Amino acid sequence: MTTKRNHKPLWATPGRQARLVSLFLESGGFCVYGERPCPHPERHHYHPYTEDLIDWWKADDRAQREAEWKALQRQIHGLGEWGPIRGQFDAIARDVYFAQQPDNYLVGLGMSGLTFKPFAVIRIASSPVNLQVDLGDTLRGMSKGGRRKAIRYGKVLPIPVQAKVDEACRKAVRHYLAH
Repeated sequence: MTTKRNHKPLWATPGRQARLVSLFLESGGFCVYGERPCPHPERHHYHPYTEDLIDWWKADDRAQREAEWKALQRQIHGLGEWGPIRGQFDAIARDVYFAQQPDNYLVGLGMSGLTFKPFAVIRIASSPVNLQVDLGDTLRGMSKGGRRKAIRYGKVLPIPVQAKVDEACRKAVRHYLAH
């Protein structure tokens, strides 16, 4: 396997190339063990022997890369805890994490087929409940094409318009949770 066109293969390190050259010089291109006639030409002849040797080097390189990858993954994802792994959060970190989470998530925007006004579908956090919030004139600050792209393709809204949408959604969630 080569990395790029006209480059040497990954297994061909200088030490390995030197080993192949010395093996050829020692065997003269025939039996790698120096026996004449070669008792097992299908295994001891220079060419089949070096193909097997190269295959072994490739397998060794793969094993080395996999071991390095696993060590890196352990280093990156390790929690540095002794004993049984308890998870990422302790009680205080969990409370801080959940306190910083929003109370709703915007699922998408749409256009009502009955009123021809935009609406937002939001999911209340930690709940399977989806609410449809009428946005009224909150998207008026955008061009017609911008509104269509935001509704059809989920494009990012301008910051002032996104603030109005977020506020309308927060009001709807507060009203839903109060009743």
